[in-house]
Amino acid sequence: MKISDGNWLIQPGLNLIHPLQVFDVEQQGNEMVVYAAPRDVRERTWQLDTPLFTLRFFSPQEGVVGVRIEHFQGALDNGPHYPLNVQKDVHVEMQNTAEFAELKSGNLSVRVSKGEFWALDFLRNGVRITGSQVKNNGYVQDSNSARNYMFERLDLGVGETVYGLGERFTALVRNGQTIDTWNRDGGTSTEQSYKNIPFYITNRGYGVLVNHPECVSFEVGSEKVSKVQFSVEGEYLEYFVIDGPTPKEVLNRYTQFTGRPALPPAWSFGLWLTTSFTTNYDEATVNSFIDGMAERNLPLHVFHFDCFWMKAFQWCDFEWDPVTFPDPEGMIRRLKAKGLKICVWINPYIGQKSPIFKELKEKGYLLKRPDGSLWQWDKWQPGLAIYDFTNPEACQWYADKLKGLVDIGVDCFKTDFGERIPTDVVWHDGSDPQKMHNHYAFIYNELVWNVLKETLGEQEAVLFARSASVGAQQFPVHWGGDCYANYESMAESLRGGLSIGMSGFGFWSHDIGGFENTAPAHVYKRWCAFGLLSSHSRLHGSKSYRVPWAYDDESCDVVRHFTELKCRMMPYLYRQAAIANETGTPVLRSMMLEFPQDPTCDYLDRQYMLGDAVLVAPVFSEAGDVQFYLPEGRWTHLWHNDEVQGSRWHKQQHDALSLPVYVRDNTLLALGNNTQKPDYAWHDGTAFQLFALEDGHEAVCQVPATNGSTLFTLKAKRQGNALQVQGEGEASNWTLCLRNVQQVASVQGGSQSGSEWGVVIAPQGNSVVITL
Repeated sequence: MKISDGNWLIQPGLNLIHPLQVFDVEQQGNEMVVYAAPRDVRERTWQLDTPLFTLRFFSPQEGVVGVRIEHFQGALDNGPHYPLNVQKDVHVEMQNTAEFAELKSGNLSVRVSKGEFWALDFLRNGVRITGSQVKNNGYVQDSNSARNYMFERLDLGVGETVYGLGERFTALVRNGQTIDTWNRDGGTSTEQSYKNIPFYITNRGYGVLVNHPECVSFEVGSEKVSKVQFSVEGEYLEYFVIDGPTPKEVLNRYTQFTGRPALPPAWSFGLWLTTSFTTNYDEATVNSFIDGMAERNLPLHVFHFDCFWMKAFQWCDFEWDPVTFPDPEGMIRRLKAKGLKICVWINPYIGQKSPIFKELKEKGYLLKRPDGSLWQWDKWQPGLAIYDFTNPEACQWYADKLKGLVDIGVDCFKTDFGERIPTDVVWHDGSDPQKMHNHYAFIYNELVWNVLKETLGEQEAVLFARSASVGAQQFPVHWGGDCYANYESMAESLRGGLSIGMSGFGFWSHDIGGFENTAPAHVYKRWCAFGLLSSHSRLHGSKSYRVPWAYDDESCDVVRHFTELKCRMMPYLYRQAAIANETGTPVLRSMMLEFPQDPTCDYLDRQYMLGDAVLVAPVFSEAGDVQFYLPEGRWTHLWHNDEVQGSRWHKQQHDALSLPVYVRDNTLLALGNNTQKPDYAWHDGTAFQLFALEDGHEAVCQVPATNGSTLFTLKAKRQGNALQVQGEGEASNWTLCLRNVQQVASVQGGSQSGSEWGVVIAPQGNSVVITL
């Protein structure tokens, strides 16, 4: 909310009350409790007719400090609450001196100053990283609306940039933006977001989670240009400051606190193709797509049935339309015989035309208004009602329908919608409607995820989800929603992916080629290159098909080339997926996240790191012109093999079968021996590529199993002209390619041969010594 009116005034109708003077400090177990008044209360007469704020400081995990500022403590709290992993008996240290009171957890501490000048400071190893000072937090009484709010303003330093707050398609750096965390179905070309996460991270290596499922209003360097202001309606405000000191370590702590991204099955990293949305399709159409891909030697791994697998106006009652799909079980069996996984579209709504609508209404499975009637409207579906997933019986009914689909061969679900959740309702469990609006996305996706985990096993569970809230990163994959078929929308989709990655989500996808309208062939081809160099890749549209031959012949070549490349990169990509699962660092990550010490990376939003070693700069022009920045070091193109220097900008031009894909120096990259599918034995016939290993450095590469564990580790260490390569674990027929090496003097324990890229070494065992 807007509180200030310029630097000196406040908005009309507002009355602000601030904690200004510490009255008392108590230690209550592992909590430090500070009582603070809005005026001098040292004299007894001044202690009458005054508010008294209660500030609670605590640590749910090492390196995380919680702050709860309370005014009235008698308000109802009906939930829901974020699923936070609070550890018991976290070691904290407290001080209470004449000058300040302080609580410390790990290297992070919070300090409240006593005396005339109120200050709430957060320090890392005694050095201040942020905080709020006099009159920068407190209580707002709004006589215009008769509502009350709590707010906080945390300082931003010179050059400090803010990221995250969910999947946002506006400028990557949030500074200067006003953001309300309220899930909306707004597409990718507006300030609205499907996935609102009240968590931000800065390039100074700390993060802030505002622990409120309801709408949180952020003014990021806007109302006060050197502050991040956040406010919520009510009588308390709770937030957590999460220490790094690097951005990656912040995400590590954040996802340990709110839930790690699950590790998706390896097959889900392959190419997904859909029917598109409102196109005409039946089994013959589906087979024409799948057979057309096979005839053109285009690898395909997942086929998705969008909305019209069910009858019109009856979504979502889980009954196949018998006119277009008279034999769904037989059809799915036939498709799976072609080596495909099957996904079907669902949402959490039901149209009143469905024959089961009356049954659901009578059983109380649908969301109601306060007068007991169903909440309904005519948007999306006529007479649409919403499943009440706070009702355990409704959840079981819905889950049983999903299990029936799994029984006939469905492998995963596209969990669409879940954003337009009303607030003029009564939930079965009494949840606060304001808090449930965003949190509904969590319970919806959790329900579907648990069905897949129960029926197929945790290692096979995967979604394709649109809406999300805090904690929903545990149920991957998420995709970017409805984008247009142009370069601008392609770029905004990338910004959304970078943004959600810095909000704790490890896996992300988007509609390759754009959802709305039909892209020109040149846009489609550039988007295919970008989309297949993402963690997950799906061709999907609205009113037109997305098969590549619908564009031009070269589109088939592009899809083939980049799908085969992605399959070869799976040993590397799945290791990066395991890192996302283990630490919360996303597969597709911003340059700032990987290079926080390089200030040029702070604002880069048209390129990204795919994992920790590969840089990708998508092409956003018909001519193929692209400008990108390489951080310090020597960078080698993955397949062109040209080596360029970092710490500078580069301009290049690429045809449709290429784009800047550069590997950083001191990298040992594993490429598999299969170009047709993502799930194969990555440790058999692995081609290890060694890039620009410097003297005194060691490169390490881990080849994973499909459960994320390590099957084989290869290490390469260079001392002068001696290169020692040692393998450990299970591997066979592996080779090592020394990229950009002009001459090899000798090889012990293997043989060598030339290649267009460098020298290929074929070891006789698991070790080899090379003299350069």
